[in-house]
Amino acid sequence: MDFWKIFPEKEELLKWYEAHGDGQVRLVNAHMHTPYSFSAFTNISQALDMAVNEKVKVAGINDFYTTDGYGEWAAGCAERKIFPLFNIEYISLNSSDQAAGIKVNDPNNPGRTYLSGKGLSYPAKLDEPYASKLQSVLKESNSQVQQMCGKINDLLSSNNAGFQLDYEDIKSTMTKGMVRERHLAKALRIKVNNNFITAAEKKIFYKTIFHGKELAAEIGNSAAVENEIRGNLLKAGGAAFIPESPKAFLDMDMVCKMIIESGGIPTYPFLADDNNGKFTDFESPKETVIEILRERNICSVEFITTRNSISVLEKYANYFNKNGFVVTFGSEHNTPAMEPIELFARYSTSLSPLLLEINYEGACITAAHQYLAATEGIGYLNADGKPDPDKRSEFITLGKALIEYIAKN
Repeated sequence: MDFWKIFPEKEELLKWYEAHGDGQVRLVNAHMHTPYSFSAFTNISQALDMAVNEKVKVAGINDFYTTDGYGEWAAGCAERKIFPLFNIEYISLNSSDQAAGIKVNDPNNPGRTYLSGKGLSYPAKLDEPYASKLQSVLKESNSQVQQMCGKINDLLSSNNAGFQLDYEDIKSTMTKGMVRERHLAKALRIKVNNNFITAAEKKIFYKTIFHGKELAAEIGNSAAVENEIRGNLLKAGGAAFIPESPKAFLDMDMVCKMIIESGGIPTYPFLADDNNGKFTDFESPKETVIEILRERNICSVEFITTRNSISVLEKYANYFNKNGFVVTFGSEHNTPAMEPIELFARYSTSLSPLLLEINYEGACITAAHQYLAATEGIGYLNADGKPDPDKRSEFITLGKALIEYIAKN
């Protein structure tokens, strides 16, 4: 489908909004993973149906390393009167932070830095040499998981389990081509359930392959069981762990270039405060973080709100928003646990009106960026990847018009 043909020309759209816009702040979830990487959702329709039921009117697909879900996401959003954001996520490496031992937004690995691209071109585009670099990373990622699958099978054989995991079957039945360690955890849980009858038998088996460690989760809690499989077998120190190859990580500057070449806005995803109120080396104080991000040509940040206290969300989001950054929020949904699409802070705390407005304005800028890039060839960033702060309010207004138009037509 030609998604952008849904909308009239820019001037006509703005006139329509002047007559029909009612100024309401729409609910936004700007970061959701789908089965095109790994997701709590069975399929894209499930995610978008939940969004409709929870009155979320802007929804962002945000898979690891792939834009393959964009077409299905665009069509599904159009059918449901939801405005789609086309995003992507990478795991990059900043060598200077790594050398200095600085933990950025991976709490366990210095220098490793998750980056999102917001508002990529749709239809998706990525020219050479970047397309080949992305394919190389995907190949390395799948290779690592395939090796872990082999080590799981060695473990199963040594414990006379009577069954094995089939990597190719997992790839074809559980994925859209990208295999993550969470797929292995899910496949193993299903095999255990199919090969042992009682909860007691299953728990004994898990204790065996966990080298004497008891399963803490209830057998019926699939998400919790899969998390324990992942933690005990597939993470560092686990019997099936395979370290990631350096080839699986692109340099942080290269990732930012790839995002810009793909039409997107490089975005830094904050971990922010953990359950003990602590931050990574990189993320505090916020006054230092903002200067480093500016030096790295990053003008957009995001928060996965359930990770954080409401007070920290308000302080950080408001600070970056007031200082000209695009700020958006999301839920990820990249674990087995199913959570609402509507966003909440830690302990299911409702987002404040301030946070809802900041998120909405960030989504509006991203929406306008996508539309203008598709229709006029230039969006929120110039050729050097920098925004024009004087045009921020124009982008917010245009984004509101786009979101309202799809919601009401």
